[in-house]
This record gives sequence, C-alpha cells and structure tokens, in this order.
Amino acid sequence: MARVPVAARNRMTALRKPRTTGKAGRTLTLTPRPHPLAHAGGLVAVVLLGAWLGLLIVGNVRVPVGPMDTTMTLRPSLTGGTKINVSPLGALHLNSHVAPVRLDVNVDQLDPTRSQALVDHPERLAGLQDEVTRDVEHGTLDLALRSCAAVVTGATALGLAVYRRPRPALAAGGLALTLLAASGATAYATWNPKSVLEPRFSGLLSSAPSLVGNARSIVTEFDVYQKELARLVTNVTKLYDVTSTLPAYRPDPTTIRVLHVSDIHLNPASWKIIGSLVQQYDVNVIVDSGDTMDHGTAAENGFLDPIPDLGAPYVWVRGNHDSALTQRYLQGLKNVHVLDDGHAVTVAGVRFAGIGDPQYTPDRSTVPGGDAANELAGLRLASALRDQKAAGTPVDIAVAHEPAAARRTDGEVPLVLAGHIHHEDMEVMEHGTRLRVEGSTGGSGLRAVEGKHPDPIEASILYLDRDTRRLQAWDEIRLGGLGLTTAEVSRHLVQENQPGATPSPSPSSPSPSPSP
Repeated sequence: MARVPVAARNRMTALRKPRTTGKAGRTLTLTPRPHPLAHAGGLVAVVLLGAWLGLLIVGNVRVPVGPMDTTMTLRPSLTGGTKINVSPLGALHLNSHVAPVRLDVNVDQLDPTRSQALVDHPERLAGLQDEVTRDVEHGTLDLALRSCAAVVTGATALGLAVYRRPRPALAAGGLALTLLAASGATAYATWNPKSVLEPRFSGLLSSAPSLVGNARSIVTEFDVYQKELARLVTNVTKLYDVTSTLPAYRPDPTTIRVLHVSDIHLNPASWKIIGSLVQQYDVNVIVDSGDTMDHGTAAENGFLDPIPDLGAPYVWVRGNHDSALTQRYLQGLKNVHVLDDGHAVTVAGVRFAGIGDPQYTPDRSTVPGGDAANELAGLRLASALRDQKAAGTPVDIAVAHEPAAARRTDGEVPLVLAGHIHHEDMEVMEHGTRLRVEGSTGGSGLRAVEGKHPDPIEASILYLDRDTRRLQAWDEIRLGGLGLTTAEVSRHLVQENQPGATPSPSPSSPSPSPSP
C-alpha cells in the first residue's frame, strides 16, 4: 500500500478542520446558502401571508355614503370584483374589475338623521348622486392609503419575525408595496363602471331587481356609473324604509316583458313560481318551450289546469315528453296558444311561430329519430318563417323544444327560444339569430333527486322593445333545487344595447349581432 506524503496528509487534515477566524479558540462554522429559488419562494410566501394578515387587521374604513353608514374592506381574491352586503337582505355582486383583490362594501345601517332629512326634503334627492360619488371617492382613497400601510406593515413585521434581520424584512415590505401597486394598476386598467348594469343578486335581494332600474332606463342612461350608483343607494334606502315588503318591480311601460319557462316535468311548485314572477315583473306573455309533462298520459292532464289563472297569456310548444293528448288538452284551455307546424300567432304585440318536437320519448313503440328528426322539423319551421316574411307579417320570436331544431332558423328570425337540455344558454348564431335556451323551470321534476345535488329551478324574463320587438335585456332567475332556499337574479344586456352602441336593425331584416 502506497504511503501518502506528509505534506498531502497535512493539507487533507486542514480541509477537514473547521475554518477559524479572529482570536484563538473562537471557531465559525460556514453553513451552506439556500438555493436562490427556495429563498425567493419563501420570501414571496412571507409577503403574501403578511399582507393578508395586515389587511385583516386594519384594512377597512367606515364611510358614510349618502344616508347610509358603510364599511369598505379590501380582501384577497382570485377573481376581483365588488360585493355589496345589504344585511339581512342579501348581497349584490358586481364584475367591477379583475385583480387579486376584491372590494367588500357592508351596508351597516341607515343614519336616522340623514334618512329623515331625505324624507323631509325630497328635493335633496336631485343632488344625491353627486353626494354619493364624492363619498365613494373619499372612502376609496382612504381605504387605498390605509390598505397600503397595512400591507407593507404586515409583510415587514412578518419578515422581521421570520428572518430576524432588517434587510430581508425591508425587502418583504418593498415587495409587498410592489405587488399592491401592480394589483391597483390591474384593477384600474380593468375597471368596468358599467358592471352596475349587470349585477348578480343573492338572498332576498333576488326578489327586488328594481334596485338597478328597468331595462329601458339602463339602455338610455349614458352617465352610467354616477346615476346608477345613486339609483342603487336611493332604492336601498326605500327598501329599508318599507321593511314589511320588498318593493315591486316597475318596468318601463314601453317594454314588453316575456317570461320564458321550459321543462317543468310535472313539478307542481312551478305554477306558484311562475305566478309569482308574472305578478312581480308585470309579465305580458309566458312562453313554454315544452316538456311540461313527464309521460304525456291523459291522467296527467289535470296538472295543466292552473295555466289559465297564471295572469298572462300562455304560448306553448310540444316537447318530447308531451303527447298529442297533452297538446289537444292545452288547445281547449282558455288563454293558451299552442304553436305547431310553423303557424304564427300574435300575442301581447309579439308575433310567435313554433313547431312541436317530432319525437315522443315515453312511447317505446316510436323509434326516436335523434337530431336528424329535429333538424328536419327546424327546416320546416324556417320555411314557414320565410313565408311569413314574404307575406309582410314577419315573426318576432320562434319557439322549438330542442336546440337542434331551433338552430335551423338562423337568419330567419331575430330570436328563437328552446329548452330540453336543462341548463340555460344564450348565443348569437352565424347569421344573426339569437338563440336562448332555457333551463328547467321544474328543476328536472323527479329527476332532481337522482344526482348528488338537486337541479336548480330556472326561468328568464326577456325585455323587448315595444316598437321593434327586439331583445333589449334579460334577467336570469335561478332558485335552489328541491329542498333548497337559495335565490339569484342576474341582469344582462345585449351588447348592441349597451350605452353608446349602434342601435339594433329592425326585426324584418335581421343581421349578424354581437355575442351576448
């Protein structure tokens, strides 16, 4: 075995010994530095946690907004937006911005002195929008400064607690300030003041869509943010003032209101819901796009008897669960208009045409034809629509049960309604016809108990211009399924009716429209 030279052994021994510096006997052991990516990840985690804790502790301000006392708070969020909590009535959700922070506005209480002043001096309502705007601007600025201080302080304090050195703590505070500035810039760049036009209601507020005004006023208001915000505050004041009942919806008298329902599937609760919506929204006509029954037997016909008492004319097309017996029974009911074979009828100033589903699913002796059968029915309906147009009596709304049939009317009518798939959808097809597919107004009937979660009860209010009969806006109404008590209303505007947009063409010459 070869001997290692003495000099080499001494160098190896020296390498194994810890390095020393300074006075004799004092040894400093060098520890390996962490990987740069791990260090950066840890710093970001400290910054985010510290900023979140800072916002939780001090990131809110109490702001008087008109006659109300509110609390404004910034919260971390993946989607951003604004949430207005009106306890105990519910909340309004606005897609106001896209950023990793959400603005929460809690309406704490009405100030009795300021509220009484509005009652005693109603002329002050004229200046309320300017007052509200100033209050919101001051509150938002105060909240921004306070949140900035809270985020930086929280990140710096947590950085000092974790790293125990001032330099990384200050780096954490600086990074928090940078992230907050980037979030603010993102929110500013994506700020959408028109979001107040399309709120999503939850809780009891879903029964009060008048909080944002009617479809006609929304379309014609150009100074959107200030005026609609003032309208919101004013109506919330009225809502609190009348604590026994929610305010009724007061639509513009020139707007035609169409209630679209579908796929009731023998759910008796649907009639009470439909009757309530007819009364609340002052509905002019109800359109049912089929599958009112489940098996289409004569024994089920008694289920249809409440229809004449719903408070509005009822337009109906046959679905694949509705039999010829069902159709004949409905034809004998007062105030019911059955559509089939493309025949047209004018109800409440709107001209409808439709065709029944060519298939009857419960009858096992009938071989279903699938989409091909429905597409053929859709072609027949499209041909009838062309004939009506040539005769100088163009149809405003076409109705079919299955979307496959409804799609064949593209370019022949401004709006076509369908159902069948048990979830709602809205699209503008290639040649300009807008297709509205309704969800199940019966919550899928007894099928609601088959899945893990009950299917929701869905319906829509369609707002039509009385002169052109074109769709101006629609409210999507969604109620919790079997055994649930949630409620939600979402307001939507067609893009061509957004403030400042080019008006829609007349229904007699439909042209491609923007997507919903």
